[in-house]
Amino acid sequence: MARLGSWIDAQPHGIYVPAADVWIDPSRPVPRALVTHGHADHARGGHGQVWATPGTLDIMGVRYGQQNAHPVEYGTRVELGDVAATFLPAGHVLGSAQILLEHDPGSGTQRVIVSGDYKRRADPTCPAFAPVPCDIFITEATFGLPVFRHPATRDELAKLLAALAAQPERCVLVGAYALGKAQRVIAELRLMGHDAPIYIHGAMQRLCDLYREHGVDLGDLRSALDASKEAMRGAIVVAPPSALNDRWSRRLPDPITAMASGWMRVRQRAVQRNVELPLVISDHADWDELTATIREIAPKEVWVTHGREDALVHWCQSVQIKARALDLVGYEDEDD
Repeated sequence: MARLGSWIDAQPHGIYVPAADVWIDPSRPVPRALVTHGHADHARGGHGQVWATPGTLDIMGVRYGQQNAHPVEYGTRVELGDVAATFLPAGHVLGSAQILLEHDPGSGTQRVIVSGDYKRRADPTCPAFAPVPCDIFITEATFGLPVFRHPATRDELAKLLAALAAQPERCVLVGAYALGKAQRVIAELRLMGHDAPIYIHGAMQRLCDLYREHGVDLGDLRSALDASKEAMRGAIVVAPPSALNDRWSRRLPDPITAMASGWMRVRQRAVQRNVELPLVISDHADWDELTATIREIAPKEVWVTHGREDALVHWCQSVQIKARALDLVGYEDEDD
């Protein structure tokens, strides 16, 4: 009788599925790849063929040029050799997906889900995570420690708006990753009724345009480079984290420096980046969401791909779920 998951080969540079001759989120070019989402630690150029959602493929096109692409809509089943692959919403960023793999190794069909990165919070820029039962759940654990419990997104953004109202002669400069976090912060602010122009760093323009092409309403966005210092007083400016303390930010009107990241829960990280207004806003599941998701899906086994693996493995074992950590390399905190 085939061991559960014996047909999944977790190697340091990605997950290989021999029965389909395909890799999932490989960190180096391969002939055939399934890609969960467009962040650089999961997607890269140079693959022979790529299967991904249309949103992810568009993001890869912006970042790496056109791909030899096979677009897969959510819920569509694709046959790859002896394996069926279905892309399911992950709720992480535009186009992000979990990948359900189904295969019969000779002892009955087994269902394995590779989560990619995911969150359980509502996000106006992408479909919500879809919990689906499976035999093996291969999960991330970026915030896989009990200390990480993310506050309500609106409460964090209310701090931003309060700071802006209290010091209208300044601007609030928000550091947010260019893919996913920036667009989510902007869209959430629009839902909260902030309809004033928001100024963005030039590095974000193309991805913001892409989100709009996919139907995400970001409101009135303007180039910070083209605006005067006076125009940006009392305004929100969104830029990559790398721009918070470089020469680019010196042209802004006495900015209140903020950063939107799950890592802002760690005070030392905020101090290291000279962040005046830390905003704990993450595009990853926190500890409670990770454990609740595992309970909801009820897999026979949990494999942890990256992050704080040991704590989540220990928790799974404490509730009688077999678990192990996978030694994958190349995953970073680009999209925290």
